[in-house]
Amino acid sequence: MLTRIITAIVALVAFIPILIYSNTWAFPIAVAFLSLVGVIEMLRCIDEKKLSVRAVSMILAVLSPVYARFAGSTSEFLSPFCAAVFFYLVFLLALSVFSHGKLDVSHTAMTFTMVFYIISAFTSLVLIRDTVHGHILYLLAFLGPWISDSAAYFCGRAFGRHKLIPDVSPKKTVEGALGGVVFCGIAFSLYGFIISRFFITSVKPSYLILFVIGVCVSAISQIGDLIASLIKRKYSIKDYGKLFPGHGGVMDRFDSVLITAPLLLIVAELSEFISLF
Repeated sequence: MLTRIITAIVALVAFIPILIYSNTWAFPIAVAFLSLVGVIEMLRCIDEKKLSVRAVSMILAVLSPVYARFAGSTSEFLSPFCAAVFFYLVFLLALSVFSHGKLDVSHTAMTFTMVFYIISAFTSLVLIRDTVHGHILYLLAFLGPWISDSAAYFCGRAFGRHKLIPDVSPKKTVEGALGGVVFCGIAFSLYGFIISRFFITSVKPSYLILFVIGVCVSAISQIGDLIASLIKRKYSIKDYGKLFPGHGGVMDRFDSVLITAPLLLIVAELSEFISLF
């Protein structure tokens, strides 16, 4: 437990300056690092040993978040990114075709799916930050999943009676999941109040919409957590990595953030349309 606490404090101390200067290149570079480590951890997990696949996947993992900041907007980013993803898919499938049966196409599909999942999710964090209200919304990509996870843990410990999906995650309960959903919704509304009251007084948040978004974020972040657990069970590993002593790797700490980031990118792009602020 002491190791987990020390790691959390050190990570937080390192993380805060990056968030403060998120409008500089420090943020996309940090996200690119996490993307790279996440891809390496996943390729190791699924036992992808081919050097060319690892190299191309790692290059894409680094370049995507960096290019997202260079592009400046989601619309400018999408076309080159889609082209890169398409050629990456063709590259992987071509390797299967010319492997003479040595490379299972189902393994190729798993490699593409997980690498695309990780890269697009981390890249979404940079794209969120660069939207109109990104300086307000991007923090929710981190706060939402972590608040939901903490609330689910404590509510599960206090009230948990019914197992959620025991064959995937034996310790999670229905009561814990519901607690995470409710507290995340409240936290999002509170976040809107704090921002409008103490930081940006010109902002007029819609608390009901923020609550609904918080509920959705919690629900989908818990699914992301379960997806990561399902993959670990399939490949019989305890943790994806050891970057964070006591916590595991990037994929262990950011599993919920990964699935939340694209959802919040959609919210960020539609924030004016739905009168979020």
